[in-house]
Amino acid sequence: MEEQRVEVMSTVRVEKSNDLYKIVDSLNRTLKDQNLMFGLALDENDENTAVFTIYRT
Repeated sequence: MEEQRVEVMSTVRVEKSNDLYKIVDSLNRTLKDQNLMFGLALDENDENTAVFTIYRT
């Protein structure tokens, strides 16, 4: 079985928004065939900040 490698291309912290996940979902659906994946997480140290990450798979 081949091991899949994931490369972090960019990470940025942005102000948390209720609809931010919709953008990430749309990017993942649209660009998955170009080996790109997008992630969104809450900042552990600041509840008003989200961490947006772009990965190459």
